[in-house]
Amino acid sequence: MSLTLVIKIGTSSLTNPETGNLALSTVALLVEVLSTLRQQGYRVILVSSGAVGVGCTRLQRKERPRDIALKQAIAAVGQGRLMRMYDDLFSILKQPIAQVLLTRRDLQERVSYLNAYDAFQELFDLGVIPIVNENDTVAVDELTRKFGDNDALAALVASLVEADWLFLLTDVDRLYSADPRTDPDAEPIARVRNPAELTDVEVTNNSAWGTGGMSSKISAARIATGSGVRTVITQGKYPNYIHQILEGKPIGTQFDPAPRTLNARKRWIANGLIPTGKILLDPGAVGAICDRGKSLLAVGISGISGRFQASDAIMLCDREGNEVARGIVNYASDELTLIKGHRSDEIEAILGYEGSDTVVHRDNLVLS
Repeated sequence: MSLTLVIKIGTSSLTNPETGNLALSTVALLVEVLSTLRQQGYRVILVSSGAVGVGCTRLQRKERPRDIALKQAIAAVGQGRLMRMYDDLFSILKQPIAQVLLTRRDLQERVSYLNAYDAFQELFDLGVIPIVNENDTVAVDELTRKFGDNDALAALVASLVEADWLFLLTDVDRLYSADPRTDPDAEPIARVRNPAELTDVEVTNNSAWGTGGMSSKISAARIATGSGVRTVITQGKYPNYIHQILEGKPIGTQFDPAPRTLNARKRWIANGLIPTGKILLDPGAVGAICDRGKSLLAVGISGISGRFQASDAIMLCDREGNEVARGIVNYASDELTLIKGHRSDEIEAILGYEGSDTVVHRDNLVLS
């Protein structure tokens, strides 16, 4: 079976950092590399930033807008020009492409999530390279709608399509213990077996034109590797590094993937949904869920945080607030306030109607 690659290139790699103009030589080389990979049988997705930067250049703006409505309008100006550039360059190499615009809601709703998966599979079968970006023109800066940056979007797409590799192309050659542009003692990090190891690593700030720094790439690596996707951070101005990395050369920073044990539904719960509240568990419930794979019962709940409805996503935490799992809840927060700490056979008497025996069923629960 063909390997699936998701390649994300950031605004800092696509544009000149001083002017915001497109770095055409980098873009042309990227197009050539991706077209070659597709000809070699790889299934390729490009997640491309740059719509806002290109829009700023077209409108002769000197800095990235902060106002959401203005940013959406500028993204609408830039997205068409960005796709025209990609289409012109890919057409020279006779490689068909497709534009795929996503919002967070597309991955939160189960039917939309499955439709997105099916659409990508059809595009692969047609020999097309999908070019993905957040639908900035309609996305709003709310918890339930926005990805935050294209690193997160790329990781979620990689999880969705069960990719083998995620390449995060940026303006540094790899991850360092500190910012190498300001700290001469910064040490390169070639391999990360577990992203949790990186708690002491200093991360870079956003550039003038982009929205994601190194912290967003580490967060993206956590999402992707947790879904079984090998992740690489490497320098965007050398897209041909992708070929060399696939051949086994130790370029960039590589994150080892976790074993791919989650089914499609549980990957959706883990990565597609955004929790709207927390449930605090007593030690017995933590052990039952984490060690024995049991469902969550009301008797094991010691506290509730936030307001949510039945079928919302929630975090399950120990008494200290550390997340141990997340899942889809069967009760609203108001109902759980009444039944927490009680046995399942007491729920009907408390609520006045027969409810579910479980608060979160194990089939709708994913360990963190």
